[in-house]
Amino acid sequence: MERNQANLLQGTLDLLILKAIGNGEFHGLGVARRVEQITRGTFTVRPGSLFPALHRMEENRRIHAEWITKDTGRRARVYELAAAGKKQLVDEESRWHTVTSAVNRVLRTV
Repeated sequence: MERNQANLLQGTLDLLILKAIGNGEFHGLGVARRVEQITRGTFTVRPGSLFPALHRMEENRRIHAEWITKDTGRRARVYELAAAGKKQLVDEESRWHTVTSAVNRVLRTV
């Protein structure tokens, strides 16, 4: 995560990760690439932020992680949403829409 993104991402990193994983299965760096892709490059999640967040979310049972062996013979840890992660995603999306609507109302005032 770049310095100018730190404040914005501080409470939204979990939301971005949960949304990026969605209903799919991604390895760690694939999650980072997906965040960058769906935000059109606005957010870059660095491994130093990504992997601690993934580990915390796994401990909190928001995501499942599993080691797989790829066709190339390399092992990769893949992540997918758990039921609690799907619920958290719905809850956080709702909160995000409430907050952004409020901020937009403030920005429209003179």
